[in-house]
Amino acid sequence: MKVAIVHDWLTNYGGAETFVELWLRMYPQADIFTLIYDKNKMKGHFEGTKIFTSKLQKLPFATKLYTKLLVFMPKAFESFDFSSYDLVLCSSSSCAKGVIVPPHVPQIAYIHTPMRYAWDLFFAYRKRSSFLTRFFMDRWMPSIRQWDYISAQRIDTIVANSYYIARRIKKFWNRDSSVIYSPLNNKRFYPDFTKKREDFYIAFSRLVPYKRMDLAISAIKGTGKKLVVIGSGSEEKKLRMLAQEDPNITFTGRISDEQLRNYMQTCKALIFCAEEDFGLAPLEAQACGAPVIAFGRGGACETVINEKTGIFFPLQEIDSVKTAIENFESLYEKGVFFPEEISKHANTFTEERFRKQFFEIVKQTQERIRIGADQ
Repeated sequence: MKVAIVHDWLTNYGGAETFVELWLRMYPQADIFTLIYDKNKMKGHFEGTKIFTSKLQKLPFATKLYTKLLVFMPKAFESFDFSSYDLVLCSSSSCAKGVIVPPHVPQIAYIHTPMRYAWDLFFAYRKRSSFLTRFFMDRWMPSIRQWDYISAQRIDTIVANSYYIARRIKKFWNRDSSVIYSPLNNKRFYPDFTKKREDFYIAFSRLVPYKRMDLAISAIKGTGKKLVVIGSGSEEKKLRMLAQEDPNITFTGRISDEQLRNYMQTCKALIFCAEEDFGLAPLEAQACGAPVIAFGRGGACETVINEKTGIFFPLQEIDSVKTAIENFESLYEKGVFFPEEISKHANTFTEERFRKQFFEIVKQTQERIRIGADQ
């Protein structure tokens, strides 16, 4: 069976890219189609896999400026030819799901999120954009939304990474979807119960605006508590300035899996302030036995068990995070959180479970299309 995997772009290695690697383990001979491919940033990943890029790859500085090319992305993805493939799998949080696939070829889209900047987070993105960017957003976004909706109707089967995302898919595309949780990579994240938990918190994610790392920093700043900020991104300089007067807040930048795992195995808790689609970081921390202090909306509500593997705060506000930290410390001192139980919970999100559920979805879709083609 000849399989094509379509992914938005391969420019930074993160949760979505680990998901593509999972599909490659399931379909090792598959080809990858993507908008832009940055070989330097992807070093050590996807080597040996045939990767096809769009014409936008040829533009100067395309690997740095691709996010500014949204208006050209629909045409770029629709230009790929899948007539020689037997199965097309799309991993999408932007335009990858909008490819054109022949009627006899099953197309299954795993949706990490409908594009945030076109729908429910449009005004948040617009607010922090420059005047020129706002001008083009106002001019082009209505047609992008129209294409996004129309292209979603072409997909044979939609799979959401959480019930939270399934709700957004229904809201914006009026499509039903199955839910299969993204699996934990327990070869990368696992506990070491010989290590002692130490008196510091971690905040781990890409340092971009919607992750709201500023809330974790502001909640800790000036309290005497220690916070290690792990990751890199466009907000790093701004966040360092926010924390610069507090010596208890440190930044690691991008670090190795071994270093990250050690922080998760020894921290008091992960502070997670994003309204995330699914959110692997809370699951990875729990796999290492660390409880999570999380914003009580989005995918974290489906991976964190309140007052057992972590606690929630209700508002994306500094005082709400501060109160949650205080409540967490009270529960922590009472011995409410057991690293063994936390890790055990995280390990219910297994790759084996994902494989079984996804292969069944593929089988059902293929059978449905075969029957339809025979009519």
